[in-house]
This record gives sequence, structure tokens and C-alpha cells, in this order.
Amino acid sequence: MPKMTFIETDGTRREVDAPLGLSVLEIAHKNSLDLEGACEGSLACSTCHVVIEPEWFDVLPEAQEDEEDMLDLAFGLTKTSRLGCQIIMTEELDGLVVRLPGGSNNAMK
Repeated sequence: MPKMTFIETDGTRREVDAPLGLSVLEIAHKNSLDLEGACEGSLACSTCHVVIEPEWFDVLPEAQEDEEDMLDLAFGLTKTSRLGCQIIMTEELDGLVVRLPGGSNNAMK
């Protein structure tokens, strides 16, 4: 089974199983990681914002316009920011490393 690593806000690295076809958001939730996802992956918020480690950023499919629009609302936006709900695990992403930002902007509340 593919694996991925989450780097938590305190720098702790957690390698987890990353089943094919699940989003990074779903994988985080299955592993009790602190990644909100207020809209439950419907691309209506930016609370599942993650920062992709630079060596992985170009491996991902490009963000679509809707994702780019939501990213504009993300807390702590970086050049390698993505929404966890939009990254679907594939064999090619085995070993993916993402960093959890220190907070989120939740416009859903």
C-alpha cells in the first residue's frame, strides 16, 4: 500500500498508509490528523489547505481554477500550497510529503 508523510505543526513527521483513490484530506481524517475540511471536500472552503514539500509539488496534477480560487482564502499560503481534498492518492504519489499549516481560515462558520 502506498504511504505518505504528514509533517505536523510542531515538526513531528507521521508516516501513514495512503490507500489509492482517497484524498489527502480523507487520509488525514482516517489517521486522526488535525486537518479540518469544513466543507467535507466539496471545494467550498480552504480549511484542508496543506503545503506540499517542494520535491513533490511538480509531481501533482496542476490545480484547477476552482481550487486556485479557494486557495486565495487559505491561511499561510505558500508557492506549494494545495487543498488536501483535491489531491487523490495514486501509485505515483507513494511517499508524498505534506506539511500541515499552523491554522486555517474557515469562512463556513
